[in-house]
Amino acid sequence: MTTIFTPFTTVSGVTLPNRLVKAAMAEDMAGGRMLPTNDIITLYRAWAEGGTGLLITGHIMVDPAALSDPSDIAIVGQKNLTPFKLWADAVHAGGAKLMAQINHPGRQVQSNMPGEPIAPSAIAVQLGSRRGLFSTPRPMTDNDIERTIENFADTASLLAQSGFDGVEIHAAHGYLLSQFLSPLTNQRADRWGGSLENRARMLVEIVRRVRERVPEQFMVAVKLNSADFQRGGFEPEDAKKVIEMLAPLGVDFVELSGGSYESPATTGRSADERTMAREAYFLEMVADMVQTSPLPLMLTGGVRRMPVAQQVIDSGIALVGMATALGAVPDLPKHWARGEENAVASMPEIKIKSKLVASLASLARVRFQFKRIARAKKTIPGVPPLLAVAREQALYALALRRYSAWYRKNVR
Repeated sequence: MTTIFTPFTTVSGVTLPNRLVKAAMAEDMAGGRMLPTNDIITLYRAWAEGGTGLLITGHIMVDPAALSDPSDIAIVGQKNLTPFKLWADAVHAGGAKLMAQINHPGRQVQSNMPGEPIAPSAIAVQLGSRRGLFSTPRPMTDNDIERTIENFADTASLLAQSGFDGVEIHAAHGYLLSQFLSPLTNQRADRWGGSLENRARMLVEIVRRVRERVPEQFMVAVKLNSADFQRGGFEPEDAKKVIEMLAPLGVDFVELSGGSYESPATTGRSADERTMAREAYFLEMVADMVQTSPLPLMLTGGVRRMPVAQQVIDSGIALVGMATALGAVPDLPKHWARGEENAVASMPEIKIKSKLVASLASLARVRFQFKRIARAKKTIPGVPPLLAVAREQALYALALRRYSAWYRKNVR
């Protein structure tokens, strides 16, 4: 019988010690010059020692001049890779593998950030009364697309040189590659738009280019929306077809998630009733994909109890992703391995009517725990969510000043 503690060997020959994965969530803990800090290294060491088999970092941006948040990490253009090597060494010393999620924000860049956002088409993020948070992006040229593809490949190559075990290409949650995949945000009439094959072309080319530039025993995964949860957007049938396109390219697994800034399903806040379950809230939607997928699948979204994690594995999914749960209890897998099946990681429900504010508060509260773990402090799952938001906004303002100064010096 396959359990959550059964080792898993990927397509590229990397063996994970178990089926539990720390899923990506932006830590907002970069230091100066977009480098990893000692705090983030300590945080990941705690997770590795806590028994999780694979740790996927929060997104590492492929272009230092295009961040979604001023506290994002970037490796392209860095002269010193030592912090990245120390990051990988800390995780390996704890017995886990380390994969970096690599990403480009596209249009999902707040308007107070320096630079000009780019996207498949000139369609801004729509957030009702808060639509001014994001500017209308400039449609990408062929040169922009080629440069971005190369940035993904360069990022993967540098991370491999730094000792990472793989990369996860982010094509979900409304970021750039998800924008290309969705007919709502990609209204191009050239070879990068129109049919699903054209809309998936950039993702496919990035996977090809990355695989060419990294060692054979180096994992390449893709994070893909099971759906955008927006009428007329990317749907489950589209996801199935994209997985088929990825199968011949040496992809190790596909992580399925859903939503975007406009429909934040990853915190259980989408308007779609299929995400309303409190745990494993994408499982029902992807159940039929498991039967047809030519690639191993990973499912992320709300898992916090051992029986639910095992239910995901029993459904035929290869890997179980958790983020919020490991923010509350960083060594949760060790509790489960000791037979403490009732050990649970939970945070009080956030009762805020606005889906956007509730989503921001949920993420801020989890990142509050990340920072406490990084300082070897006990987590406080019950921290008032608006307090966590206020603290995060203060840190954001400091990081924005720092990043804006870097941008003026290095980009303009």
